[in-house]
Amino acid sequence: MTEVLFFHLQSRPLEQVLPTILDRALSRGQKVVIEVSSSERASVLDDHLWTYADDSFLPHVMASEPDAPTNPVVLTTQAHNPNAAQVRICADGIRIPDALQDYERVVLIFDGDDPDALAAAREDWKAVRATGATASYWQQDETGRWEKKA
Repeated sequence: MTEVLFFHLQSRPLEQVLPTILDRALSRGQKVVIEVSSSERASVLDDHLWTYADDSFLPHVMASEPDAPTNPVVLTTQAHNPNAAQVRICADGIRIPDALQDYERVVLIFDGDDPDALAAAREDWKAVRATGATASYWQQDETGRWEKKA
């Protein structure tokens, strides 16, 4: 059954937490697809994943690139799975997909300071729980560490 994780951003932005989440998935041998709301946002994340650390980068491509099916991490603005990923990350206002069963893990990352994002995450939480899928809720503390709240 699919595991769904809700990450409530408060003290650190998506750009700071995404590399850690991706590193963990890749260390487990999982492919990841990241869906965001616009090509502009995908481009910002694309640049960031190449330069987020002086001594590291995350291998990835945009979904429009011809080698997307063979890459471990793909950025997209569509509700598809171009690299047959086991993990789907929904960020930047993207909702949990209807096809939860297509993934081992779905991660919803939402801005806790945005009332609309918070309301949407609550709706998604209720919908996921109604399916019987395993769900957990993680919230950042003031230092950026994750605390499991539910």
